[in-house]
Amino acid sequence: MALRYLRARRQEGFISVIALFSFLGIGLGVATLIIVMSVMNGFRADLLDRILGMNGHYEVKAPENGLLVDYEPLVERLSAVRDVVRVTPLIEGQVMATAGKQASGALVRAMSPDQLEKLSLLSDNIVVGSLKGFNDGKEIILGHRFARTLGVSVGDKVKLLSPKGNSTAFGTFPRVKSYRVAGLFNTGMYEYDSGYIFMPLSAAQTYFRHGKGVTSLEVFATDPDRALAIRADIINAINIRAYIYDWQQSRASFFNALEVERNVMFLILTLIILVAAFNIISSLIMLVKDKGRDVAILRTMGATRGMIMRVFFIAGASVGVVGTMFGFALGLGFCANIDEIKNLIEGLTGSELFSAEIYFLSHLPAKVDPAEVTTVVIMALVISLAATIYPSWRAARLDPVEALRYE
Repeated sequence: MALRYLRARRQEGFISVIALFSFLGIGLGVATLIIVMSVMNGFRADLLDRILGMNGHYEVKAPENGLLVDYEPLVERLSAVRDVVRVTPLIEGQVMATAGKQASGALVRAMSPDQLEKLSLLSDNIVVGSLKGFNDGKEIILGHRFARTLGVSVGDKVKLLSPKGNSTAFGTFPRVKSYRVAGLFNTGMYEYDSGYIFMPLSAAQTYFRHGKGVTSLEVFATDPDRALAIRADIINAINIRAYIYDWQQSRASFFNALEVERNVMFLILTLIILVAAFNIISSLIMLVKDKGRDVAILRTMGATRGMIMRVFFIAGASVGVVGTMFGFALGLGFCANIDEIKNLIEGLTGSELFSAEIYFLSHLPAKVDPAEVTTVVIMALVISLAATIYPSWRAARLDPVEALRYE
């Protein structure tokens, strides 16, 4: 009987149209919520993997932009800390890279060749050339986007200019040296691929005139969560004056902004489901009013108020349940094929939907969280079922005498 009430007849077509829009509203609301939350999760996870794949979970720096000299004992103490997998001595410095008539600023990161090979995000993503010959101090590794900006490839020469130059009687002149490009990497993160240069640690010490010192030590733990748990051990292992930053402190504003945006998007998209739930209420109220005579006849034939309430409750709940299941399937299907759908839309519109320059990543990630999807589905079902209670109660409270009198 409940399903028959939802089927359109000529005089009741408008009610069925409202029910159809309620179904579509709930379905699209659930699907949109699942898609957006999955993309936000994937975006955060991908960025976290790439940021922590290139940078350590802890960074130990000398105070006041100084150098860490005689750092080997410190490396040994940090390596002995539980859950620490490696400690990388590092030199960082800003340079101007030139090739031909092209010039661009870059960040030099220098480390020993064996540590560079352990940096899987880079060593596993060499797209042109190789790490062979990297140890001779005359070769560097560039991001593929940066190489495209300079117009160079493997084997070409790149000239590096350091602002901390040589002091002479005529003033300070920039320090200039040419290096051969040994390889190009593609990490999939725009920041790294368009502005990073890697060189051997010994070559950087000579170029930047740091002697045997380094600018920082990067500490890698087994995973980001374990890294935060061993902060006290890291601090105890460092018995010199130094600054210590964990990965959350280094990128705190960035990840906090992502979390705030994720929560706000969840609240905004939940309103879509609430609007669809109000459509269910309005369609059921109209259905109760339209079926007043039928309800009165059923009551005179012995139907109880509970039976009447169940009929309209099932009618409204069926729209919410089927709409939620439709949205659940649509959302998961969209997430599973999100890159193909993005490429299709870009091909049809001729525009770029996901620019690497803006979003840092070269593809659109989606990570479905089962617990989160379950929460969305349960929330949609609860809202849909709650929307049917008042109209069903109104139908059950309908007075048969009054209903038949006005008919």
